[in-house]
Amino acid sequence: MTKLTRVTEPTLDVLQVLVGSAAPVWGLALAKGAERAPGTVYPILSRLEDLGWIIGEWEGESDHSGPRRRYYRLTDEGRIEAAALLAARARRPIGVPTPRLAYGISG
Repeated sequence: MTKLTRVTEPTLDVLQVLVGSAAPVWGLALAKGAERAPGTVYPILSRLEDLGWIIGEWEGESDHSGPRRRYYRLTDEGRIEAAALLAARARRPIGVPTPRLAYGISG
């Protein structure tokens, strides 16, 4: 699995929602849970999916109106990586910004 090269607060917020959910989360609900705009969240989801940290699946038949929803869930490896990043965030003193680099990889 590829390591995440850019760790931002919005990325950590998205990972926090995914780690905290036992079931797949649809994109807009994920944005609301992370308290971030969809225009911020969807590129993060795309990047995480490209890295193999999450799997996105389109819903099948649905009773709700509107476009089909895409649901996201962490892979086993993604859950391990996300938990490590979130643990590091929890240990960081309040007011200290998130480092722009993860695992010493520039990006």
